[in-house]
Amino acid sequence: MGGGEGLLSGQLTACIEWLFAEGGRSIPDRVRAAAAAGFSQIEFWGAGDKNVGELEEAINETGVSVTAFVSEPPARLVDPTTHADFLLGVERSSRLASRLHARNLIVLSGDALPGVERKRQRESVTRALASAAPIASQAGVNLLLEPLNTRVDHPGYFLDSTSEGFEAIREVNHPAVRLLYDMYHSVVMGEDPARVLSGSGALVGHVHVADVPGRREPGTGTIDWLRELSALRLSGYDGTVGLEYRPTRDTESSLAFFRGLIAVWNEDRVDAVTGTDGWLRS
Repeated sequence: MGGGEGLLSGQLTACIEWLFAEGGRSIPDRVRAAAAAGFSQIEFWGAGDKNVGELEEAINETGVSVTAFVSEPPARLVDPTTHADFLLGVERSSRLASRLHARNLIVLSGDALPGVERKRQRESVTRALASAAPIASQAGVNLLLEPLNTRVDHPGYFLDSTSEGFEAIREVNHPAVRLLYDMYHSVVMGEDPARVLSGSGALVGHVHVADVPGRREPGTGTIDWLRELSALRLSGYDGTVGLEYRPTRDTESSLAFFRGLIAVWNEDRVDAVTGTDGWLRS
């Protein structure tokens, strides 16, 4: 695999909902294909629509770990009447995370409640997270709160601001609760990653990437990836980066752009935007 293997193995994670799906591959076969391509970490959305036994078998067979999946049932954290079900879901999903060698559970705010003050809804979100944090922590997993864009993909969703997401994480103030920063959703909302991430990298638990527009592989759209990955580095974040995009071609070919980025950094070239050494060096 050449110069990209180190990063593929150590820092990038493959979202198998969209990656390695060519030819109608089953979920377990996508796990195997990701491992064969050099990934040691994969992720997916929910487990409820999957054969968990077959998924577990593929994970154990390949030795990959799971970076994250969605805690189920997905709750509407803005609504306090859903919190009891949410906490039960975190408890059950945490047990499943242990089986699947997963480190994080993704949690969602849910759609905004019409006619309810925004401050009250955010307080409901932070109360739910504060209640769930000890459950997750006891199981050795983290909860990742994910903002989503409301302009294209998720109209009506409550948490569409990275800054407000960070405010919620700070209010919860628990090491098991972090933000899932999705660069695609952030850029679609008109945010500047360097600005919204500045000084907050320690509050990020995982990152998703896809290009804008179209949510395709990096390199197909308008995002300046050297600049934005450097913004991640400067924010203090040095964790995993999840490839959550819809490939325009076969997955293996769609990885070429990121491999090219890796090669740039491995040549000790300096990012002219930041003047820093390359974070992506394997």
